[in-house]
Amino acid sequence: MLQILYLAQDLADPAVRRRTLTLVTGGARVTLAGFRRGANPLAAIDGVEPIELGTTADGRFGQRIGAVVRACMSLKSRLAHVPKPDLIIARNLEMLALARRAVAVFGGTVPIVYECLDIHRLMLRQDMVGRTLRAAEGQLGKDVRLLITSSPAFVEHYFRPISSIGAPPMLLENKVLELDDGISEPKAAPAECPVPGAPWKIGWFGALRCRRSLALLAEFSRRMNGRFEVVLRGRPAYSEFEDFDGFVTNEPFMRFEGAYRNPEDLADIYGEVHFTWAIDFFEEGQNSAWLLPNRLYEGCRHGRVPISMKGTETARFLSVRGIGLVLEEADADSLDTVLGSLSPQSYADATERISRCNPGSWIFSRADCEALVRQLAALTVETRQHVPIVATAGTRHNEGGFL
Repeated sequence: MLQILYLAQDLADPAVRRRTLTLVTGGARVTLAGFRRGANPLAAIDGVEPIELGTTADGRFGQRIGAVVRACMSLKSRLAHVPKPDLIIARNLEMLALARRAVAVFGGTVPIVYECLDIHRLMLRQDMVGRTLRAAEGQLGKDVRLLITSSPAFVEHYFRPISSIGAPPMLLENKVLELDDGISEPKAAPAECPVPGAPWKIGWFGALRCRRSLALLAEFSRRMNGRFEVVLRGRPAYSEFEDFDGFVTNEPFMRFEGAYRNPEDLADIYGEVHFTWAIDFFEEGQNSAWLLPNRLYEGCRHGRVPISMKGTETARFLSVRGIGLVLEEADADSLDTVLGSLSPQSYADATERISRCNPGSWIFSRADCEALVRQLAALTVETRQHVPIVATAGTRHNEGGFL
């Protein structure tokens, strides 16, 4: 059985829970270690007791560096009772530093996989800060055997032209984990138009960190005066909002329903709405334009119509499949143009186009989990040279795994 040490930047992140479930389902034995940024009991995983290396604060890069330094100093004792892993997966840059230290602790022969699913704005700066961080990434990642990322645009715009990471990239999209064993729930019922007098509902689920999206959805829902309601679910990044809870409370057509389990609760929460907000302006023109968010796959899996922004990787993804709605401008007027004249027939047509897509576009199955673990196991065969791997775990627009 493949032994994996998974180093995560936030043990309360639902995406960390999903990746751990993926690896365990694929047949690996996973030791999870990392930092905690907050409490989230919904991120607990049966049978996996994480090793906490300290606490960090969202948005405080300097504090995170200090936490990593302290964790490196204590890592040997923290991992004293952990069997030597066959492989280490480092999620994000700071965990790559810990992975290098862990390799030394275990004897210097453990291959490292670098998992990078967001490109922080600091990495893209052209000043000394950006150059220093990219140099650190290149130094820490010089022996990385595989780069896992979730969007081809990250490779196109960052890893190939800017980053010094030389490892082959593998696309592992943010698909819905669907295992047919009680971990995931059934697909949501088909979306139906609201009865007369009831609102259309836009669901914004997941990592809630975009002030501009919040303001835009609030303005639009007020303009529509009850024809549209905005439902928020997930984990707000409170450091990015002046007063998230107060703002939402004061909005007449917006409500926040708290966190949820992924994938167990997806059918229920998407079953409540008609549209998926698949837009993020958090790092506009950079990471936000390049990412393919979890809610894109989740909403489409459950037949809800995604709303995207022109010029983004999400819009390109939807265009290839001929589905979804695209805003020309990031304002309420554009939303009004796209949604204001919506009819039951046009909505039915939009959901029908989604239903004709291959379900594999949205789902990561048990077989996919097993294929991923086999690919990771192949990295351990020889740590000094790359081995040929058939990539079937991830897909891009042409259904190939490696980019």
